[in-house]
Amino acid sequence: MRDSYLHGLLALLVAAAGLTSPGAIDSAEAATPEQIIETKVLDNGLKIISIEDPSLPIVTIEMALRHGAFAESPEFDGLSHLYEHMFFKGNAAIPDQEAYLQRMKELGIVFNGTTSTERVNYFFTLPTRNLRKGMEFMEHAIRTPKFNEQEFAKEKKIVLSEYDRAESNPSYAFQRTMQRKLWYEYPSRKITLGSREAIANATIEQMREIKDTYYVPNNAALIVAGDITADRAFELAQKVFGDWPTGDNPFETNPVPEHPPLKDKEIFIQEGEVKVPTVDIRWHGPSVDTAPEATYAADVLSFILGQPSSQFQKALVESEIALNANLSYYTQAHTGPILARASVRRDNIRTAVETLLKELHKLADPDYFTDQQLANAKTILETRDIYSREKTSQYAHTISFWWAVDDIDYYLNYVDNLNQVTREDIASYVEEYILNDPYVLGVLLGPQDRKAIDLTEEKLRKMVADIEAKLENGGTDQ
Repeated sequence: MRDSYLHGLLALLVAAAGLTSPGAIDSAEAATPEQIIETKVLDNGLKIISIEDPSLPIVTIEMALRHGAFAESPEFDGLSHLYEHMFFKGNAAIPDQEAYLQRMKELGIVFNGTTSTERVNYFFTLPTRNLRKGMEFMEHAIRTPKFNEQEFAKEKKIVLSEYDRAESNPSYAFQRTMQRKLWYEYPSRKITLGSREAIANATIEQMREIKDTYYVPNNAALIVAGDITADRAFELAQKVFGDWPTGDNPFETNPVPEHPPLKDKEIFIQEGEVKVPTVDIRWHGPSVDTAPEATYAADVLSFILGQPSSQFQKALVESEIALNANLSYYTQAHTGPILARASVRRDNIRTAVETLLKELHKLADPDYFTDQQLANAKTILETRDIYSREKTSQYAHTISFWWAVDDIDYYLNYVDNLNQVTREDIASYVEEYILNDPYVLGVLLGPQDRKAIDLTEEKLRKMVADIEAKLENGGTDQ
C-alpha cells in the first residue's frame, strides 16, 4: 500500500535524522512485531491475532474477512460494500439499528467498517473492562444479522447516494474509466463501489448468500489489539467464537478468475471540470501469492523514485514539467496494479507524457539510482513500518490488510525481505512488469484546456507511438 503524504513525511524525518541505511534505525526500545503479535487458529478455522499493548486501558476488536470486490461477479458488483452497511443493524441479540447504536454507547465503543478490493473489516475500540461484552456484540453481528427489509431499502438509498457523489467527481470518473480498461474482462472484481444497477436491484437473498458463503470462520481473522495478553485473547475468542460452524471454502465453490493480460496499449482522453490535468499510466503488476519477490522490489523502487534527489523527480518535478509525479504499486493477491502519475499544467501535457515515458524506460538501468538512494528507500520503508505501530487501534487495520491479501507471515518478514532487494531484483521487476507489458495511458483535463491545446485521442496515440518508437531505438536522453 502507498500513502504519498506519509512517504514524504518519513523521507523528511529520515533526512533530518541523517539516517542513510536500514541499520541506522535504533529500535532497541521499540518492541518488534514478533514480540507483540501472536497467532492461533481455532478448530473452526478462525485465525486469532493478538497484538499486545498495555499502554492504555483500551482494546480494539477487529473482524476481517477475505471478501470485497475481488469476489464479486457482475450481479454482485458493489454488494460487499452494501453488506458492510447492513452489518451495523439488528441481529438475533439486538432488535434494530437504534438498539444497536444504544448498546455501542453503553459499551463505550468507537466503531467503523471498510470495504476494499480484497478485504472487508469491522472494528470496535472500547475500554478493556468491556472486552468480553464487546466480543459477544461482534459475534452476534457477524453470525446472526436480521436483514430487515426497511433497513435494507434505506441502506440501498444511502449507498446509491455515495455512488452519485463519486460519479460527480471528475477524478473518480477518470479512475473508473482507467479501471474498466485495465481490468477489461472482470472490472467488477476491482471496482469496490460497484455498479448502480447491481446495487439498485440487490435483494435480501443476495445478502444471505454473501453471509453463508464468505462470513464463515475459516475465511476470517479476529484481531484483538491493545490492553490484553495473547493468552487472554485466545481464551475469550475460543469461548465466544469457538462454536461458529466452519463453512465450505468460499473460493473452491466460487473460484476467482485470473485477470487476463492487456492485449495492447489503451490510450484515451477524458474531460472533466478539473483545474490541473493528470497523466496516468497503469500496468498489471505482480500478485503477492505467485511473485512475492517482485512485490518487495516494487515497493523499494517506488520509494527510490519518491526521493527528491532521484533522477525521476529531477526530470519531472524539479524541471517544472510536472507539479508532482510518482510510481506506485498496490499489493494484492489477485494482480496488483502499478501506477505512474503526474499532475501537470495544460501547456506541459505533451512534454510530461514524453518525459514520463522516457524516465520509465530508464528504470532498469543499474545507474538510474545510487547506492545511497537504494539504502534510503529501505530505511524509509522500515521507518514507515515502525511509524504504523504508533497507534495500536490503527495498527490492527494494517495487520488485517496483510492477513487478507496474503497472510501474517508476509508482513512479519516484510522488512527483512525489503533489505534483501538488489539492483538486479529491481531490474527484473521493471523489465517483466513495466517495460515489456502493455499499459493503459489516460489524460484527464478540462474541456477548455483540451480545446486550447488541440489534443485529440488520435493525436495522443500518434504522439505516444512516436515516443515509444524513438525509445526502442535508444533515444532516452532528455
